[in-house]
Amino acid sequence: MLPYILQRIGYGFLVLLGIVLVVFVLFNLIPTDPARMTMGQRGDQSTLEAINKELGLDKSKGEQFLLYLNDLSPLSIHKDTEENKIKYQYFGLASIGEDVIALKSPYLRRSYQTRKRVTTIIAEKFPGTAVLALSSMFFATVIGIFLGVVSALKKDKWQDKLALSVSTLGISLPSFFAAIIIAWIFGFLLSDYTGLKMTGSLYEYDAFEGKYLSLKNLILPMITLGIRPLAIIVQLTRNSMLDVLKKDYIRTAVAKGLPMRTVVFKHALKNALNPVVTAVSGWLASLLAGAFFVEIIFGWNGIGKATVEALSQADFPVVMGSILFVGVVFVILNLLVDIIYGLIDPRIKLN
Repeated sequence: MLPYILQRIGYGFLVLLGIVLVVFVLFNLIPTDPARMTMGQRGDQSTLEAINKELGLDKSKGEQFLLYLNDLSPLSIHKDTEENKIKYQYFGLASIGEDVIALKSPYLRRSYQTRKRVTTIIAEKFPGTAVLALSSMFFATVIGIFLGVVSALKKDKWQDKLALSVSTLGISLPSFFAAIIIAWIFGFLLSDYTGLKMTGSLYEYDAFEGKYLSLKNLILPMITLGIRPLAIIVQLTRNSMLDVLKKDYIRTAVAKGLPMRTVVFKHALKNALNPVVTAVSGWLASLLAGAFFVEIIFGWNGIGKATVEALSQADFPVVMGSILFVGVVFVILNLLVDIIYGLIDPRIKLN
């Protein structure tokens, strides 16, 4: 088990390195001047040069990339100055002249626009994205498994055909298009009946009440983001249940006179959930990335909305930090999926 985990961690590290390289190259293809956007259009040349030097934009693209990797690396080399000690918060291991080999947490730099640490921005925005992704996955899992079980038990009947039709529609409907339609119908046309709005976040502000929790704003983006995984889970549950219901031990349980509810939920469903577990965990990681467009359309305050806004302002540290964070979550969740899958299914060996 341990060699397998270490191997997957190594693969995950290569994936993250690839993400950094691709995003860095793509971002540098955008014809923007972060220093100019930071100081505005009225700044003089000397101020522009000072900001470029502060942000490291006066160096070549290769040097900028290596410096960024050095900032990300837990084991890095820096000038041993008080300014760097405050900036990186490192623990010095060995000195090399004026430099020091340091042990630190990855430094994602500061936002060009707000000068806040990117880690602080992610910490502020991630709870909103996590609530949206988890609630969407919960909605998709519960409804999807229920419809899948009903579809399998009512095979070729109208319940089965209806569930498959809904599933097919959900798979073929992109999240950004579904978000626009759902927001327009339920948040605008039928707003007087649903009490829902087109935009809104988990927390809202009132002149008298101050900051308060508004769970109703979660309903529309949760359903929108959960449509596609729900469709997949319906089909996976149905197909897996149909396969399990044909097994000899299920026929034996029925022949013994066990109630059908016991046969379905205690014996059949438990063994039919292996592919569903994989899909759920895989989709949970994907929802973090898929939430970007949904957050923008619904005005949901999360990492996706912050990343798109930073991209429009050429705020490279925020864009890179957010994408890297989502990549780390994706790698960790996929590793946990493989381990859990191996534990719940004794037929699988993690070599």
